[in-house]
Amino acid sequence: MILKSLRSKNKVQNAWAMYDWANSVYSLVITSTIFPVYFNNVTQSDEWGDVVSFFGFPIINTVLYSYSISFSFLVIVFISPLLSGIADYGGKKLSFMKFFAYIGALSCIGLFFFDGSNLEYGIICAMLASIGFAGSIVFYNAFLPEIATESEFDFLSAKGFALGYLGSVILLVLNLVMIQMPEIFGLEDGGQAARWSFLITGLWWAGFAQIPFRYLPDNSQKNKIKRAVLLNGYHQIRLIFQVVKNTKVMSRFLAAFLFYSMGVQTVLYLAASFGDKELELAGDKLILTILIIQLVAIFGSYLFAFISKRYGNKSSLIIMVFVWILICGAAYYVENEFQFYGLAFIVGMVMGGIQSLSRATYSKLIPDNTSNNASFFSFYDVTEKIAIVLGTFSYGLIEQISGSMRNSALVLGIFFIVGLGFLFLVRIPKQELDKIVEIKNA
Repeated sequence: MILKSLRSKNKVQNAWAMYDWANSVYSLVITSTIFPVYFNNVTQSDEWGDVVSFFGFPIINTVLYSYSISFSFLVIVFISPLLSGIADYGGKKLSFMKFFAYIGALSCIGLFFFDGSNLEYGIICAMLASIGFAGSIVFYNAFLPEIATESEFDFLSAKGFALGYLGSVILLVLNLVMIQMPEIFGLEDGGQAARWSFLITGLWWAGFAQIPFRYLPDNSQKNKIKRAVLLNGYHQIRLIFQVVKNTKVMSRFLAAFLFYSMGVQTVLYLAASFGDKELELAGDKLILTILIIQLVAIFGSYLFAFISKRYGNKSSLIIMVFVWILICGAAYYVENEFQFYGLAFIVGMVMGGIQSLSRATYSKLIPDNTSNNASFFSFYDVTEKIAIVLGTFSYGLIEQISGSMRNSALVLGIFFIVGLGFLFLVRIPKQELDKIVEIKNA
């Protein structure tokens, strides 16, 4: 009976981690690599250059794309507390996770029909894909405390990120082969291959998501969602805010997370732009850089999970944030592609580790006697989305003022320093108690 229970638990945990495998292809293919390049190419014209007309308003294409991503993040910031409160009260986390995942996957598939002439349609699909991705992550993260014990958080979280990095790299390599050699696949050119990559991304996302959808528990609280629950969602988030505000360890950790995420997420979104503008690297070399980051991040996730097991989450996070500070300083002086590759290797080492361990650490800070995991995790996800908005805006503003992305990189270093300061103030009582017990037993 015990063996059967363990096998069932492992099956649920492995299924949970597979959602990272399913959805991470969106982050790499749509957000970071192929779609931004495709979007810039199909929205260029001989007459207007990079200026496009969006619902009759002239705007630079890259600015329009940036605004669309920012808007989608802001939508999630406002609606995720409501939805997570409903999910906790109604016990319907899986239903909401499915809803947003299907919105995201179908929107990726919809991008197959975007050819530049239907600009508004393409932007709407891109925004809905972003909303679907971010919305589903809220409920995905909220399952972690429900399906695992505290001692399992670090490695299960790392497994999810590692599967995500691995799956997205596999699909990206396939898509790049299609784009570089479209004739092998019976396609006309790289542009058509790029559109097929969007379709495949959506199918991959929806297809592999069936694994967690089958095994994750649904409606564990057996509550029915009533009309009054709509207001209950905001009520729940206000209660969670009071808990966070009055809990020093949680409020300090979230403050640290906000500042160092401003740096981490900005690097994730704009590393390729830095290489393109400051080092004038070719597109294939920029994609190689992203592949380096993705592959090394798999190893980094597990490396820092081991470090956290040996020295604790706080020490592991401090080490990674300190490395990030050094990365920002080094970025100011990088001059050639090989230095850039080396920097990408180090970024990969701490990229996966800091994301997976941050999620696991926050899971440990959620009160044991609560059923409002989704509401607590909405704070975490909202904090990350705000960090993306603030970080990328600051990066662009500094570049606009100073004329150099290198100065922007130094500013990111300041964000990491502030985050490091808050981390030093964080105390994780559960970990300290565990260490005392271990010392006594020894």
